[in-house]
Amino acid sequence: MNKHAIFHITTAPYAYAKDKDTLSLRVRTAKNDMREVKVHYKCRYDWQNPFKEKTMKLFAQTDLFDFYEADVQIEKNRYRYYFEFIDREGNQLYLDERGLQEELIEGPEIPGFQYAYIGEADVYEECKWMQEAVVYQIFPDRFCNGDQSNDPENILAWGEPVTTESMFGGDIQGIIDKLDYLQDLGIDLIYLTPIFKSTSNHKYNTADYYDIDPHFGSVELVKELVKKCHERGIKIIFDAVFNHSGDDFFAFKDLLENQEKSKYKDWYFPEGYPVSTEKVNYYTFANDVSVMPKLNTANPDVKEYFLKVGEYWVKEVGIDGWRLDVCDEVDHEFWRAFRKTIKSVNKEAVIVGEIQHEAVSFLSGDQLDSIMNYPFKWALVDFFAKRKIDEKEFNNLVTMNRVNYMRSITRQLWNLFGSHDTARFLYECDGKVDRMKLAMVFQFCFEGVPYIYYGDEVGMTGGHDPFNRACMIWNEDEQNKDLLQLYKKLIAIRKENKELIYGDYKPLYLEDNVIVFERNDGENSMIIAINNNEEDYVVNKLFKKKTIDLISEEPVSLNKELALKAMEYRILKVVK
Repeated sequence: MNKHAIFHITTAPYAYAKDKDTLSLRVRTAKNDMREVKVHYKCRYDWQNPFKEKTMKLFAQTDLFDFYEADVQIEKNRYRYYFEFIDREGNQLYLDERGLQEELIEGPEIPGFQYAYIGEADVYEECKWMQEAVVYQIFPDRFCNGDQSNDPENILAWGEPVTTESMFGGDIQGIIDKLDYLQDLGIDLIYLTPIFKSTSNHKYNTADYYDIDPHFGSVELVKELVKKCHERGIKIIFDAVFNHSGDDFFAFKDLLENQEKSKYKDWYFPEGYPVSTEKVNYYTFANDVSVMPKLNTANPDVKEYFLKVGEYWVKEVGIDGWRLDVCDEVDHEFWRAFRKTIKSVNKEAVIVGEIQHEAVSFLSGDQLDSIMNYPFKWALVDFFAKRKIDEKEFNNLVTMNRVNYMRSITRQLWNLFGSHDTARFLYECDGKVDRMKLAMVFQFCFEGVPYIYYGDEVGMTGGHDPFNRACMIWNEDEQNKDLLQLYKKLIAIRKENKELIYGDYKPLYLEDNVIVFERNDGENSMIIAINNNEEDYVVNKLFKKKTIDLISEEPVSLNKELALKAMEYRILKVVK
């Protein structure tokens, strides 16, 4: 038995309240080491009765580890528990709070782990509507110009080559004009990059958090956008830039004008006086970005100001949540307060962080509901687009991404493979659309929320900023209609088959750059097969299932083998 691999702690995701009456427990062991894993549990104040016993389920596996999971319930929700391991040779071992034990200490006070109490106020309330959503990101200046009367000066013609400074006149009216297109596509959650008053085309240097940039429209027009989205069953999320402001924000302007005497000097991080945008002797976003001075969210006045900003747009305008820019560079205490503020206005509103790495410290239930899942993106880039890793390493990456979080959080992660901050996925594929299609199939059939960056659905490409921010292609003769139809098909399949949202993920076959996996929710099951090769491939493993291919709508029998053409994917609904 590999003792080094065995691991458990009494915090999420290894121990957490699934609901007010259920404790979800998880433990890690070495891969294929155990014949059986059990959890023994009872009330922490029960000194008379024996421990209850439950066999744990293997729910995830990498090349190194197995992860077992079980849900347990005790009256009054006060838990004491320990684990029992039986390896392939029949050796037995126990794990309690003191570590690994070859024999249990006799008597009523076995020193098990303790989850002292499930407090109802501490139970994380998952966001069912977001778990079932498909996200569509819009970079407003490049989506659609619906009102030429508010165009910026020196506007470029739509579709001209982009630079970091160029503006094209996309606006709120343009988004309203294209809502029928988005509804027909099948998306039901729009994420807008910043639309507040700002001097740049990207608007991440905010001048006024209560006003819409005049080149985009007005607060009243934004209210109309939100209303029209909601009428179509589409929710909408704004971008919160609370890590830094623009250098023309009132507080920083006062600091520049009054220096040490400014009442806003503690809103920022001056590194000497006089504060100067030419010397950039103050803390900024990234390194020396003069137009983005970093805010001190530990300052009570700063905290109060931005909590009110967050509340205003949810309460008064009716947006359905926030995406938080540079979320991981703002203190946890601010986000805890932000969550309480937003949820008090609308408990269904969601809070999604821009965090480009593992983020369990933000996703334990008291701060964020989700993140932009960049680890997922890079796994897809490396396997499907670049082919730098094989199917086993790919599975390791996406599996570890699953086991980092509570089940409900995993279902809410925004599974993107492109955004305004990265090269487009088709560019990463060197323009090879078939590779992108395989990645799309995995994206829509894996756990989490599928995410579309505007224009990906019609075959837009482009490298890093600014080339990933080109104008949306509206000329249908220039659109990749085949890709667009596949997006529509995948969205429809996901909405019609809830096992793709709530089902377990189980790899069935990982060999030779071919991946076959199952999504099963206990009632319905789907099998997804992807051949990431330029050659035909036959999967010989016997699944012994009858299925319907949801793409071709033809019956497929898996009793003998599954033949896959080069770069082919199959989405198979298991027939009972």
